[in-house]
Amino acid sequence: MLAEVNGQVLHTRLDGAVVLVGGLGLLVRATPRTLAGLRTGAQARLATSLVVREDSLTLFGFAEDDERDVFELLQTVSGVGPRLALAVLAVLEPDDLRRGVAAGDEAALMKVPGIGRKGAQRMLLELGDRLGPPHSSAGPAPRPQPGPAGTAADGTREQVVAALVGLGWAAKQSEDAVDAVIAADRAERADGPDAGSGNDGSDGADGEVGREPADLLRTALRGLART
Repeated sequence: MLAEVNGQVLHTRLDGAVVLVGGLGLLVRATPRTLAGLRTGAQARLATSLVVREDSLTLFGFAEDDERDVFELLQTVSGVGPRLALAVLAVLEPDDLRRGVAAGDEAALMKVPGIGRKGAQRMLLELGDRLGPPHSSAGPAPRPQPGPAGTAADGTREQVVAALVGLGWAAKQSEDAVDAVIAADRAERADGPDAGSGNDGSDGADGEVGREPADLLRTALRGLART
């Protein structure tokens, strides 16, 4: 079992990162939460899970061992493969999932695209107490603050929308979620110290975006999880 990789981050994208290990660039699929903590050129340590199929070998990486362990446990549920397990962890952090399962909260699980009522009921039944209690009593992580305007390249909106669609959200839902984050960031900048400096967001939805792509994706996911 390939349980961990350590190396330099060569490149990040919205669904994963390329990590240099022993002279090889390994493509590691990851959640937005994990990707938000990676920086190109920096060293990274990722807990990993290798999914073997007849026609593919796919490496999934996580910021913490616990997230990797939950990812693998989710795949023991009938009808849950690696893609759906990754979508669950994109919407619900491990302790949020534990609380939802412990409370029998079908609605929390149904926030994940691809999980309907029957799927949520099956997950509650098959996971039972196998996840264990939450590791922390802390509430949701604070919302990251937007960076200065223009830190992400043009086309970021379209990339993030495509990533959300790849996770299972409908195109219209994805577009609305991303646009809501962009609009909120522009409103904050308009009210902040840079107001009146020309960075007031008048460039439109397809212009510059004040977040790195992984951060924008993660925040849009939080918005979708609340709907």
